[in-house]
Amino acid sequence: MKKLFFILMLCMAVGTVEARKPKVKTPLFPDGTPIPAWFGDTSRVDVNLLGKRYALTDYGVKTDSNLVQTEAIQAVIDKAAAEGGGVVVVPKGTFLSGSLFFKQGTHLLVEEGARLKGSDRIRDFKILDSRMEGQSIKYFAALINADGVDGFTITGPGTIDGNGYNYWEEFWIRREYNPQCTNLEAMRPRLTFISNSQNVTVQDVKLINSPFWTNHVYKSHHVRFLGCYIFSPTTGVKAPSSDAIDLDVCHDVLVHGCYMSVNDDAVVLKGGKGTWADKDPNNGPNFNIIIEDCVYGRVHGCLTLGSESLYDKNVILRRCKITDASRVLWLKMRPDTPQHYEYVTVEDVVGDCGSFLVVRPWTQFYKPEGRDDMPLSTCNNIVMRNIDMNCNNFFDVGTSEKYRLRDFTFENCKVRDKKKAFDASLIENCVVKNVVIE
Repeated sequence: MKKLFFILMLCMAVGTVEARKPKVKTPLFPDGTPIPAWFGDTSRVDVNLLGKRYALTDYGVKTDSNLVQTEAIQAVIDKAAAEGGGVVVVPKGTFLSGSLFFKQGTHLLVEEGARLKGSDRIRDFKILDSRMEGQSIKYFAALINADGVDGFTITGPGTIDGNGYNYWEEFWIRREYNPQCTNLEAMRPRLTFISNSQNVTVQDVKLINSPFWTNHVYKSHHVRFLGCYIFSPTTGVKAPSSDAIDLDVCHDVLVHGCYMSVNDDAVVLKGGKGTWADKDPNNGPNFNIIIEDCVYGRVHGCLTLGSESLYDKNVILRRCKITDASRVLWLKMRPDTPQHYEYVTVEDVVGDCGSFLVVRPWTQFYKPEGRDDMPLSTCNNIVMRNIDMNCNNFFDVGTSEKYRLRDFTFENCKVRDKKKAFDASLIENCVVKNVVIE
């Protein structure tokens, strides 16, 4: 009996201790759904576990920065795939190439002191069915392509160099000759294009000097960018439209610990454009996106939704340092496209910027068409929290009959703001808590 009493008392004591333990809060997306544990895994892929290594120089590829060796490098990728997969290794030196196509089971390792460099001649990049600027079109392949390659890994610490100078120079000449020249008319490849893939990791690699977008990910999920250095020139001959990371109809994406400085937007959500874009099965939403612990150099926008975007939900930008951004959160509203951006949170951000929040119509190259059931575009449940910034204009917001703004929250914001244009009345149900604008 005494033994039973002792056991009961012990159980009660343990229960009391357990009850006193602080409950660990489940991390949540902005809409209140739990953030999966996958987003907390920033461990690197162990290249040693990815199979046999295929060093380019072991298979006849020469270390020659003036020789375009596309076919020879592709032969190494094909050999690795045919033998069951493995890691294609770019060793120390410079290797020049046109478009390369990775296959299931193959990976890319760019070693210390290695540089995989893109050709500066567009003829070295294949034209094929692709995706560009919210459209499914024939376009030039990227330098690095992976379509339907689950588990694909790109790892450094070496450099993938787009060699973009001649492309940029030609773009600006075209634009001077014809100010209406579009991005697609100036023929330029992207640096990487990953499509229809899952469980992808791009880690600890330098991705620089892209002729066009730097990284484009389409219809893929569970994609991680970890510790990458992404750069293109923003002075001198600038690199036009060299977005750092374009996410196009993607979900479950983590961008962690990256440095981004490019002559356009940093992380951009795409998905389609045009009056009937929501009816096209090649278009679609982006959701469950986290950008964290990153450093931004000079960029047009740190997190940009649009200009080719339909529906974006559960997007978080957090714990980032911004040194020279034109804008932090940029919601581009196309009058010709039905758009819905919701449950977006920017928190724990410090630094310097031109404008912090920008919501304005975006009319560059847009083509309005008649549509009787055209949905009203909406931005809702947008949260800015724990912000400490120096800004030229913290609140760069304009209203329009083409879109509705509602349920924005500004909380714990300390801002040095030259413009001092903050006006909560422009947004339906705008909540303002502990906001100091100096």
